Amino acid sequence: MTATPKLLARKPKPVQQGHFKALFFGPSGVGKTWISLDFPAPYYLDTEGGADLAHYQKKLENAGGAYMGPEEGSLDFATVIGQVKALASQPHQFKTLIFDSITKLFQTSVANEAERLGDKDAFGASKKPAVAAMRSLVMNIMKLDMNVIFIAHEATEWGLDAKTGQRSEIGKTADCWDKLIYELDLTVWVQKRGNSRIGIVRKSRLTGFPEGESFALDYTEFGERYGKDFIEAEVIPLTLATPEEVSEVKRLLEIIKVSEEEIAKGFTKASVDSWEEMTSEQIQKWTTYLKKKLN
Repeated sequence: MTATPKLLARKPKPVQQGHFKALFFGPSGVGKTWISLDFPAPYYLDTEGGADLAHYQKKLENAGGAYMGPEEGSLDFATVIGQVKALASQPHQFKTLIFDSITKLFQTSVANEAERLGDKDAFGASKKPAVAAMRSLVMNIMKLDMNVIFIAHEATEWGLDAKTGQRSEIGKTADCWDKLIYELDLTVWVQKRGNSRIGIVRKSRLTGFPEGESFALDYTEFGERYGKDFIEAEVIPLTLATPEEVSEVKRLLEIIKVSEEEIAKGFTKASVDSWEEMTSEQIQKWTTYLKKKLN
């Protein structure tokens, strides 16, 4: 007889608000880069090489930031994900991670794979590595105790016209991995009206940013809506598992039979790809679990 599954849901508990994760998108020249550099202590990943001009570099320096451009590997997903892991686990002074633009990083990966596949590129095959890399990037971003701003180009959004039933342009959206908007708590469409920069909330889980609302997109207004104290809070690095903790788990797994499926589920739950990426707390739970099985 099959055992009745246990109920796994837990009682809701208070959650402390942390740093934000957002997507800013819009046409060229509306000031997406400029506003992003107003956020505290930016670690700026320039995929387009456009912020190496003197006035951008000066603003970045004044904000206590650091610059990483194409020469340092900003167009390589593996390098970028490695930087996110380092920012998550090492002490540093940075508080805001900026991808400018995530469009260029994603499209470069797609183009490189399309060139590699050549005539074999069919049914969206060239997008698969880029999508997998984006999933890994987002997974690591969610463990990062920093503000994160993804900057994206603007693209046409297509859908069915309510009157004609024909496929037509229904608006504008972010030109990047189409699931990124759903992964983040806030998506803002950036526009310029005269000398003012306006943010239109396109998707939000945040009470300070109701969907469809427009606001003056500057750091002061953003900070009032989200909470300046949260944005400027100190960054707390993860405490990763020590080599000894990793070795102990691997030693126990040589003695105790655990299926690859169970381990894979554990990695997914912990948002990691390996034992070495687990926090000390996460791997200690595995050690306790395995020792109970051993006994």
